[in-house]
Order: sequence, then structure tokens, then C-alpha cells
Amino acid sequence: MSIRVIRLGTRRVPGEGLRIGTVRRPPRGVRREQIAARDFYDVWFPVLAPSVETMTAFRSEMTGPAWRRFSRAYRKEMGRPEASHALDLLAALSHRTDFSVGCYCEDEARCHRSILRALLEERGATMA
Repeated sequence: MSIRVIRLGTRRVPGEGLRIGTVRRPPRGVRREQIAARDFYDVWFPVLAPSVETMTAFRSEMTGPAWRRFSRAYRKEMGRPEASHALDLLAALSHRTDFSVGCYCEDEARCHRSILRALLEERGATMA
């Protein structure tokens, strides 16, 4: 049992389990009933997405220092009770079932999902 960190919209792999979209908004131009069928996500879970303010501040400047500021801001947001409880829940579930979490970004190294991976690992999640 484990969590996979994936790019939403990519082809599903065997054993991936339920896909959880940790994004602020649904995919543009995709009808709600087609989101899962088009390999985006099965469940939308925006509580683990960066806030609009944090995303806006980072996207305007794609530099190393900006990424470090984004990382600190996102980690601070994930320290809020509702996000922290959600992370604890996912970490615990990873010991019982397979599922995946993801975002639309092409490069995981510069995406909140890389930080999300670290946060889950810090909570003892089993990662794929």
C-alpha cells in the first residue's frame, strides 16, 4: 500500500488506485463528468493546493529564490489545521490502500507536489 505522486492528466498505471487532485481549480475546458475518464482525478481535494496568493507570487518570478519563498509559504499553509489533518489522514491511509495525489505541472521539481511528497514522507506515509 502506498501513495504515488503523479502529474494529473497522464495515463494511469496499474495499481495506482484512486487519483486525488490537489489543485486549486478543475481542469479548464473539461466537463465535470469527463474529469476522471480523461485521467485527471477521481476526487478533487483543493485543501492541499497552494493558495491563489502563493501561486500568483511564485509564477511571476521563476527563480531559485522565488521557489524557496514559495516552498516556505506553501509549507506554512500546510501547517494550518485543516491541511495538517488532511496530510495526517493521507499518511495513515497510505498504510492501508494505494492511491495517488497530483497536480497539472509538468516539472515536479518546481511544483507543490514535490513539497507535498516531502510533507507526506515526514508524516510517515508509505510512498511508491
